[in-house]
Amino acid sequence: MRSDVLVIGGGITGMMAALHLSEVGARVRIVDAGENSGTWANAGSLHVQMQSRFMRLYPDQVPAVEASLPLYKAAAEEWVRLDGLYGPFELMRKGGLMLAESAEQLAFLEAKARREEARGLTVDLLDRGALNRVAPWLGPQIVGAELCHDEGKLNPLIANARLMAELARRDVPVLRDRIVDIEASGTHARAIGRHATYEADQILVASAWGAGEMVRGLGVAIPTKAEPLHMNITEAAAVSIGHLIQHAERSITLKQLGQGQIVIGGGWPARDRGRDCPPEVLASSLLGNVALAARLVPQIGGLRVIRTWAGMNTTADGASTIGRLPDAPRVVMALPGDAGYTLGPLVARMAAAVVSGGSAEADLSRFAPARFAA
Repeated sequence: MRSDVLVIGGGITGMMAALHLSEVGARVRIVDAGENSGTWANAGSLHVQMQSRFMRLYPDQVPAVEASLPLYKAAAEEWVRLDGLYGPFELMRKGGLMLAESAEQLAFLEAKARREEARGLTVDLLDRGALNRVAPWLGPQIVGAELCHDEGKLNPLIANARLMAELARRDVPVLRDRIVDIEASGTHARAIGRHATYEADQILVASAWGAGEMVRGLGVAIPTKAEPLHMNITEAAAVSIGHLIQHAERSITLKQLGQGQIVIGGGWPARDRGRDCPPEVLASSLLGNVALAARLVPQIGGLRVIRTWAGMNTTADGASTIGRLPDAPRVVMALPGDAGYTLGPLVARMAAAVVSGGSAEADLSRFAPARFAA
């Protein structure tokens, strides 16, 4: 099978890269393994501010995330543009609240907010009185919060379905196969799958946590790692929650969909069972996740959980990876940094411009794969 561009990975980044490339006349195919990647198991958060969970678990990667904050803000704006083109996706941008339950946590948020303001984010520190005006449903122990006006939420089931329908409308095929190796020379690029071999003029790799292993033989050692995480969704709630909710110290994201259901996630672990099985849900994560949510928003405490699932997040070095491989220039990487669903569409647009030879919208040098050269 030969195509102008082969996109490896059918998540949000791969889908959007294929759409951009089809717009400029490229013949595009997507090959996707159909695994529990972030796009098909995510909770629909549009993250912009630095997540306290990430800062706590990956302190060595925080500088790369902090330097990328303007990219996160631009990524949220890109979602607004896509909502106008292909939506509606139930997208809402009332901002994100990161909650504090102590003076120490509030001091952490204040210091974090100053760093984020320096990078162009729009943030406010709210005391309890100000919180009562925008989020009166919060528990009485909440003493304050950081409000990042740039954040938001959407319904990923709707967004993903609409984007897949657009790919079908443009006759972009999505093939099911797991790519196990990539070969590239000055004259061709070839992806070797379990079921077939795919040749193309160029290959765009958007396969998140599988990418590092896939390109290991091409002169780079990208430290992508699969992180299995847990999520829940409840029945519809009477309370109206317009913000994306996080916590200054605890792992939690909480948001409400358009039909009233509450999606609860935020980094509680699941168990990795290998590439051929979805991650296993852990009872401790289910119970701990929903208990924390009910503590923060007491009105949802009596709701029933109607579904629980797990999927794979991807970690690397905190920054996105965008650009051609130095020793294999026919292979272009398109890997979002932390919060891959948020960053995916913007990273896809940037990587598609690299593939098509279009003008770069930003300096991509600090995202270049060359930083991982072996």
